[in-house]
Amino acid sequence: MIIAALSSGTTAMLVSGSDREAADPKPTSATSAHAAPSEDPTEAIEEATETYNDSPTFKDFVLSMKTTKKQCFGSAGCNITVEPNLSYVSATSLDPEKTLSITYEIHGDESGPVIQTMELSDRDQLTYNAVSITTASRSTKVTVKITDVTVSS
Repeated sequence: MIIAALSSGTTAMLVSGSDREAADPKPTSATSAHAAPSEDPTEAIEEATETYNDSPTFKDFVLSMKTTKKQCFGSAGCNITVEPNLSYVSATSLDPEKTLSITYEIHGDESGPVIQTMELSDRDQLTYNAVSITTASRSTKVTVKITDVTVSS
């Protein structure tokens, strides 16, 4: 709460300080006590601009598959429906103006790998299709790996 009050006070002082300088070049003691060091306020705003990860790779994500449906047939295997569960793990934020196409390969289907692509936009809007696979046996583990990340505007 104190931080918010100080932040608001600083912002108000910057705005009123520039108006006061135009009318009276002498700062008052209250203004000089709360004023930031002699720097241009626009420079501080530019320095606060966030940098983004412009070229994320598969290493910036963790992908797992969530099983949403499973029907097994004795020793014959299972029909499984899975959906991607994606996490972004890089310290640098993604650009909210960019859309990412993330291609991944699902292993465990009796016919071989299944390749899918999902889209990530606005940093947290994930669009994908659920995938149905058939495993050769009940003990087959479904795994996934990201094979490509493409950035578009």
